[in-house]
Amino acid sequence: MNLNSKLVTIIGGSGFVGSQFVQKLAKLGCRIRVGVRRPDLAGHLLPLGTVGQILPIQVNVRNFDSVARAVNGADIVINLAGIWYERGKQKFDAVHNLGAQNVARAAKEAGTKTLVHMSELGADENSKSADLVARELGDRAVMKLFPKAIILRPATIFGSGDRFFNLFGTWARLSPILPVVGAKNKQQPVFVGDIAKALVQAASGEVRSGKIYELGGPNSETMKEIMGRALKTSNRSRILVSFPAPIAKFEARFLQILPNPWLTVDQVIRWNTDIIVSEEAIAQKRSFNAFDIELETMEAILPTFMWRFCRRGQFEQIETA
Repeated sequence: MNLNSKLVTIIGGSGFVGSQFVQKLAKLGCRIRVGVRRPDLAGHLLPLGTVGQILPIQVNVRNFDSVARAVNGADIVINLAGIWYERGKQKFDAVHNLGAQNVARAAKEAGTKTLVHMSELGADENSKSADLVARELGDRAVMKLFPKAIILRPATIFGSGDRFFNLFGTWARLSPILPVVGAKNKQQPVFVGDIAKALVQAASGEVRSGKIYELGGPNSETMKEIMGRALKTSNRSRILVSFPAPIAKFEARFLQILPNPWLTVDQVIRWNTDIIVSEEAIAQKRSFNAFDIELETMEAILPTFMWRFCRRGQFEQIETA
C-alpha cells in the first residue's frame, strides 16, 4: 500500500516509539493525527513533518468517544498506547485491555481498513504480571473486534531515551554495587528503530493481517549479561549482585510510590520471566522473519547513547574507541 496522502491516526504516538514512527510516516507523505492525553506536551512532534502534516489531538483511551473522534475518517489506525507503571485511573487493565478494545471498536465502526496494535512480548493471561495479563486480554479482544488486525508484540525496546539501558546507566553512576533482578532470566532487547520500521511495514500491508507477530532482537541474554553490557559500554566497573525475587519485590513496593519509579513489583515479575520469541512464532513466520528488516545489534547501538554515562562523556568514548 502506498502511504502517501493516507490519513493515519496514531493513538499514544508522542512517546519513545511513537516519535520514531511519526517521523518515518511523515517522510512517506502521510497526514498524521496523534492522539495523546496532553496535546500541549506533544509539540516536539510538529517539526518531524511539514507545516500542518502532524496534528496532536486529545485522546484518552479509557474514553471511547474521544477515541472515536480521533479515528473518524482515518485510513489506518495504529494503537501504541501503553503505560510503564500504574497511577490513579491509569491501570494496566484500563489501558492495555479496555483501552485496546476501545481503539479496535472505534476503528471498526469508522470503517478503517487497517488496524495495527502494539502489545508486548510475554503477554499471557496466566502470568503473575498484571501488565502481561492485561496485554493478552487486550490482544484477544482486538482480534475478536477487528479480525484483520495486525498485532506486534515487541520485546524490551531499547534506544536513546529508553527506560532500560538508561536506567542501568543511572544506577551505575550512583552506586558501586548494582542489584540484578532476574539475573538468570533471558530477555531479547530490540532496537526502537527496528520496531518503527516494522510498524511502517505493517501499516503498509507488507505482512499478513490477522496475525500476532513476536518481535525480538537478534540476541537473547540474561539480565546479568545485559547489565554487564551496560557497564562495559559506559566504561564503569561495578559489582553485580543477584537480587532474589522476594527481596526485589519488597524493595519495589517502596520504590513504586515515587513519581517516576525506577522499579515496580510488576517489573520485578517481568524481569524474573524469560521473555523471548517463541520457536512457534519463528516456525510460522510470525517474527521478524516476516519483515524485510536488517536488525540492529546492541553492540552497534549502545555506544551511540550510553556515552553519557561515562565519567568524561563523549570524550571518554572517543579515547577508548
